[in-house]
Amino acid sequence: MRLTADQSCLLVIDIQQRLAPATRDPDGVVRNTAILLAAARRLGVPSLTSEQYPRGLGPTLDTVPKADAVVEKISFSCAGEPAWMDRFRAFGRGQAVVCGMEAHVCVLQTVLDLLAQGTRVFVVADAVTSRRDDSKAVALDRMAREGAVIVTTEMVVFEWLARADVPAFRELSALIK
Repeated sequence: MRLTADQSCLLVIDIQQRLAPATRDPDGVVRNTAILLAAARRLGVPSLTSEQYPRGLGPTLDTVPKADAVVEKISFSCAGEPAWMDRFRAFGRGQAVVCGMEAHVCVLQTVLDLLAQGTRVFVVADAVTSRRDDSKAVALDRMAREGAVIVTTEMVVFEWLARADVPAFRELSALIK
């Protein structure tokens, strides 16, 4: 199944002030998440950010553009937070593009729960991270085995665009370079 802008939503999980410095390549994750958020905004793809216990982990990094909505959570899985699920369901989209931190905890548990509920999930490998490389690798492998599709930022942007003759092509392809 291909990603389409009209069926997708973008889920940004826990890219927070006190968590990011402890992870591998947080700058790359922030850069790619910013590209995804810019593409989502330009192409009408709704976006939702979660913040895991922000009193302890701080808010979303200032360098991450704002999503359409931000929901605080205590559950590791975003799907375990009723307010988050209400926002997610309101999008009415069958595809979830997922990025964020940490791949082996909150991202993994969210992906597993969304898959169990019938959502087609695409995990952006170059926009997720963990404290350790092996934790990320095992998490990506597990998510793929459970049915998630592993993609890259560039794959998402160009699948959402679908064509080179659309007005957003120049603007968004410039972000990839």
